[in-house]
Amino acid sequence: MADAPQTRDRPGEDAKTRPLSLAARSTIATGLVLAGFLGLAGFALDRAYSQAALSALRDRLQSYAYAYLAGIEITRANKVSLPEVPPHPDFARPGSGLYAVVTGRDGFHWESPSALGELPFDSLLAPGQTKFEGPLPTSAGDVYLLSQGVDWELPDHRSYRMTVNIAQNEAQFDDQLAAYRRTLFGWLGALGLVLLVLQQILLRWSLWPLRRVASDLGRIERGDAEHLSGAYPPELTGLTRNLNDFIDSERETLTRNRNLLANLAHSLKTPLAVARSQLESNDSPAQIRQELLTQLQRMNDIVAYQLARAAASGHKTYAAPIAIAGPAEAVVSSLEKLHAARNVLCEFDIEEGARFYGEEGDLMELLGNLLENAFKWARHRVLLGVRSLPPPNNRVRRPGLEITVEDDGPGIPSEQVERLLQRGVRGDERVPGHGIGLAVVEELLHAYRGQLQVERSAELGGTCFRLRFTAL
Repeated sequence: MADAPQTRDRPGEDAKTRPLSLAARSTIATGLVLAGFLGLAGFALDRAYSQAALSALRDRLQSYAYAYLAGIEITRANKVSLPEVPPHPDFARPGSGLYAVVTGRDGFHWESPSALGELPFDSLLAPGQTKFEGPLPTSAGDVYLLSQGVDWELPDHRSYRMTVNIAQNEAQFDDQLAAYRRTLFGWLGALGLVLLVLQQILLRWSLWPLRRVASDLGRIERGDAEHLSGAYPPELTGLTRNLNDFIDSERETLTRNRNLLANLAHSLKTPLAVARSQLESNDSPAQIRQELLTQLQRMNDIVAYQLARAAASGHKTYAAPIAIAGPAEAVVSSLEKLHAARNVLCEFDIEEGARFYGEEGDLMELLGNLLENAFKWARHRVLLGVRSLPPPNNRVRRPGLEITVEDDGPGIPSEQVERLLQRGVRGDERVPGHGIGLAVVEELLHAYRGQLQVERSAELGGTCFRLRFTAL
């Protein structure tokens, strides 16, 4: 037998068109969220630090202004003297970036040695007024400026208005802010990388059960295992159970089809051999014709029997629910016409909302065989009952089902039930039939994990066939 051709990618098929893996999707999504979160966090922290640093700068410049005010002395001749020791050494170092300028009444103007005459701050503020502004452009570069206006009380009840200006070069503040930003974004970047690594570790740990399912499926495909086994997380229990059900269903279908073909071939061998021998015999044409007709009828019965078995399509895990009233009415309508001479009628007791989870052909096969058997043996009445079986707990996906077919016939003795369920056995050889209907019902029930009970009908007195499909 030739090997099946291997599946290959089409020439136009590109890796970019393939769907991303779960790990890739999670990594991309987490990376985008993490980048957005860290970016916003970095922006918020940077703004908060900038405001705090600016407020600290203002407080520091204010403290320098108060220090100069504390050391100022004014004589009666309005001569102003400032402290010889500045509050910070940078005020005495030219070009240090930290400057002090004091202006007063009558054109008084004093600058710290660091100013070098480059800061023309000569405005007078109202007493008690404080102004902080910046960055302001000056010949010494952009500066932040704090100005404090005071009204100095002299001993002779006179006052002297002055303003203390303390300025700091913006470059120093920017250097401090840049150092903080390098540290902040360095740590945020390192934290992001650590979180991505941890996310990958957690992702691999979280997806390990899925990789185990894929590995177990590979072992099943290679023939090293029969089912998915082991302790899976609760989220995957339903998936693995459905996969096991699917595997069992496919194996049962394959086995059934193989058996059907083998049985059909084996069953046809004998009538074909007999027909061939008759053609090669010296019997009269009438005898040969009669024997050929007999063998053809036998082959027709064999084919019909095997097709009836093949009609049992079996359990479907994801089958849509089917209302039972419609198929039941179609079957009963045909049977009532067929048995009209005997005046056999069927009554329905079908619960509203009862559903069969499977193939409609299987439902028709079940109802057809049971109802045909009931019509065959009933005197005048047949009763079809259908009701749902409540699920045992909330985890069950769909309810069960119970179908009962009762008649008012003679009934089946309990000791004969097992024999009549065997293939090819009939309750009465005088009644037409092949004896395979109940056997087909048994095979269908086995495929659907159902049960069959044969008992005496409490209402009609004949036979009661009770089918039960458990909740799944």
